[in-house]
Amino acid sequence: MGGRQITEGHRSPTLADVARRAGVSTATVSRCLNAPDRVIEPTRERVQAAIRELGYSPNFGARALAARRTMTIGAIIPTMENAIFARGIQAFQETLHGLGYMLLVASSSYSMELEEEQVGALVARGADGLLLIGQDRDMRVVDFLRRHAVPAVAAWTYDPEGPLPSVGFDNRAAMRALAAEVIALGHRRLGLISAHTAHNDRARGRVEGARDAVRAAGLGAAALTVVETAYGIETGAAALARIMAGDRPPTAVLCGNDVLAVGALIQARRTGIAVPDAVSITGFDDIDLASVAVPALTTVHVPHREMGRRAARMLVEMVEQGAPGEAVELATGIRRRESLAPPPAEG
Repeated sequence: MGGRQITEGHRSPTLADVARRAGVSTATVSRCLNAPDRVIEPTRERVQAAIRELGYSPNFGARALAARRTMTIGAIIPTMENAIFARGIQAFQETLHGLGYMLLVASSSYSMELEEEQVGALVARGADGLLLIGQDRDMRVVDFLRRHAVPAVAAWTYDPEGPLPSVGFDNRAAMRALAAEVIALGHRRLGLISAHTAHNDRARGRVEGARDAVRAAGLGAAALTVVETAYGIETGAAALARIMAGDRPPTAVLCGNDVLAVGALIQARRTGIAVPDAVSITGFDDIDLASVAVPALTTVHVPHREMGRRAARMLVEMVEQGAPGEAVELATGIRRRESLAPPPAEG
């Protein structure tokens, strides 16, 4: 015979009711809700089954009131159209959920003014902490967060000297390593298709990394042609058309992200330029698109999920323990695929 519904008489089920139904302690139920990774799977499944059967809803509002927190974290990303943010934000959300927090996401459309407005709106709505992308912003935003005692972490960048603690990677060093490998294959004329560098320290670092590699190889500044463009497949295609229009076009074109690189691949195919026989093309980020492109893209692998997890844990420690936060550098790596080869022999 099934158990009697706890909700009879309009009484809401409690944590103790769930514990009795699952045959565990109330502390175990609490851990299942707030830190599920710390509970073995059979016990966790039993507790979740009891929660579903009873229709239990955790009273996060009371807990937040007692802790003077709302248990929400805000994240402001430059765009929701760019796949590079998807994995990292997904891991960020999953980790926050395991720690008992909800995520609110906003998009700034690469506008510093809109980001500043969204920071104010999220703080006004009680966000306990914020995830921001990169370190490029007006210091009054940082000062605003400090005045309101709202912790913030900058991701997708590693900058130990930046105004916010950061969790990410060295964009400049990562592109420098890729460009150095391209040059080591024998390429002496390089192109770079970059996202707009204004107010974007990630894109700016990647451009500077390519220039570092050119200088280190003893090549003149003319060996690198840079074209900046908006994010998108078609904008990447248009940028490749521009960069290949000269009398002596590059033999290798580095792209600031994989989406721009796929656009460049498409343009090469449209115009009969063989990749990599006539020109090599590389990307940056190693999103899923890179491995299924034709030819598959050589690119810089970014640990997006690890970055999201580490940023979430750091931010929650800052919120709950008053931890100062620190700069955490994650390693990148080069993924060699079919789009990169030695340059064609000069005729």
